Amino acid sequence: MSEKISVVQVGGSIEQAVKGDYAIDTKQVLSQAWQQTLKARVSINLGLGFSLILGMLVSYIASGYLGGIEAVFQDPQASMILNILVTVVIWPFMAGVEMMGVLHSIGMKTKPSMIFSFLKRGSWVAICALLTSSLISLGLQLLILPGIFLAVVLSLTIPLVVEKQLSPVKAIVISVQALRFKWFQLMTLYLVLIMCFLALLFPMALLVESSIAPVGVVIFLFGMTYLAPWYYNVKGILYRDIFGIQVASNNPEKVIENTANASQNIKKTQKDEQNSDDTFSA
Repeated sequence: MSEKISVVQVGGSIEQAVKGDYAIDTKQVLSQAWQQTLKARVSINLGLGFSLILGMLVSYIASGYLGGIEAVFQDPQASMILNILVTVVIWPFMAGVEMMGVLHSIGMKTKPSMIFSFLKRGSWVAICALLTSSLISLGLQLLILPGIFLAVVLSLTIPLVVEKQLSPVKAIVISVQALRFKWFQLMTLYLVLIMCFLALLFPMALLVESSIAPVGVVIFLFGMTYLAPWYYNVKGILYRDIFGIQVASNNPEKVIENTANASQNIKKTQKDEQNSDDTFSA
């Protein structure tokens, strides 16, 4: 006899989000995301590492057809072509990294192989990434503030395309409609992460001309193994609280329990992890 599968809505919803009917506690989001990072950062780091290597490989091969790396940097048109190509290639995999943060927010385990799990939405993800990056670049070129505004309000478009299965244009419209209400709180969150990134850069910049320059590089890379997952876990929690997540499970109570545990602002890492039969409804 087959078990009954129920779909559980966790967190917010699009209907509430576009009305601004949600709350963001900056300190709580950062704390929850940090606890998730301490418990699970390997998957995100490996996913990012794969995407980075793939992007470098594509850049190296493509630049050879565009006259070489130096020629690409000197030619704006060639640089634009290369950026478009790299974006189209890596973002279908980066969508998996984004979704790792989303799934961590509801207490679900992730694996590095998840970067391949959403390739069926890859074309939509690539189009969405191109549209959002173009809008942000245009905003930065016109005036800096419009670009910063767009970078914040468009930061959750990829999960909308993957988890909610929206078209790129629809995801962009809904993201702007929803995130504009809490722009300052969101900007505060991202500023904290940016300041942490700059703090990691400082030792490397300080030691760049010294004989122990590699020490600065090691400090930076080690710090990034925490900062990068923290960033994606922050985005995952924001997505959960603003737009909500649908989870298909034969044990809805367990989903709710896992989410409650993931949402707690705890000070110690939980060591007792339980196996779950929950599956993501994509």
